[in-house]
Amino acid sequence: MRVLVTGGAGYIGSVVTAELLARGHDVIVVDDLSTGHADAVAPEARFHRAGVTQLSDVLGDWSVDAVLHFAAKSLVSESVQHPARYWHNNVTGTIALLDAMRAHGVDRIVFSSSAATYGDVSDMPIYEDAPTRPTSPYGASKLAVDLALADYARAYGLAAVSLRYFNVAGALHQPDGRSYGERHATETHLIPLALRAAAGDSEPLSIFGTDYPTPDGTCVRDYIHVVDLADAHVRALTAAIAGEHQIVNLGSGSGYSVRQVLQAVRAVTGLSVPVRDASRRPGDPARLVAANTRALALLDWRPTRGLDAMVSDAWAFTRR
Repeated sequence: MRVLVTGGAGYIGSVVTAELLARGHDVIVVDDLSTGHADAVAPEARFHRAGVTQLSDVLGDWSVDAVLHFAAKSLVSESVQHPARYWHNNVTGTIALLDAMRAHGVDRIVFSSSAATYGDVSDMPIYEDAPTRPTSPYGASKLAVDLALADYARAYGLAAVSLRYFNVAGALHQPDGRSYGERHATETHLIPLALRAAAGDSEPLSIFGTDYPTPDGTCVRDYIHVVDLADAHVRALTAAIAGEHQIVNLGSGSGYSVRQVLQAVRAVTGLSVPVRDASRRPGDPARLVAANTRALALLDWRPTRGLDAMVSDAWAFTRR
């Protein structure tokens, strides 16, 4: 299968590209490099530096069979300050992509959606039929694309799958020595921040809230390994059904607290994470965990790598 990967120079996109190639697919990567890295694209993939609104020629020239769509802005705080960027890039850009796909007869897409579409949910774990009440322009933009995909599937026969995931961590290390992992200019994720603090490369890590109604008082979040996530995306390519839009949560079904993550970092690295307690952040729920029963039923997928593997692989990537 010839697959176009938008945002393939980013963290998740680069890992998915490498996994697609390993399974024999022909891959074309498109990325504007606004946040991605050209050297994160596997050399066996064709690479085009372009935005998602500039894909008509690529789709026409290369007879693409399917699209994996990762290109998006993804900082929640930035989306609150600059919502126009998120509506233009995430929503308008995706509509341009969908119209280019229609023009060139490409009828299969897997979309990188987000648990941010749900917003504040009281019942855990979160199932796909939970109410969607996003609390940021970022989450709203992802939900808008999900709604558009449903309409395009219904009206034009598009085969579409939206994968909604929570926290992704880890890295891909290949036998030939190449690695693909997380390196954001603005880092907001707990595990890389904890690793930086443990290595002495940053200030102490702030723990936002220590009095939540959880076993150790810190927030619980669902984490999955980026390689497990990539596996789900590859499976979704063949699970997509013409004329249908399927929404699938990806998660562990359980979750880890902030303090459990810090314990894993110490166990893997042998280094303590310097921390400072801070106040709760507005809007942070005590627990966010995804149900993964639909992923098992539709994709025959379940996560196979735990927290220690996520931390160990992320640590090895940062050391390289």
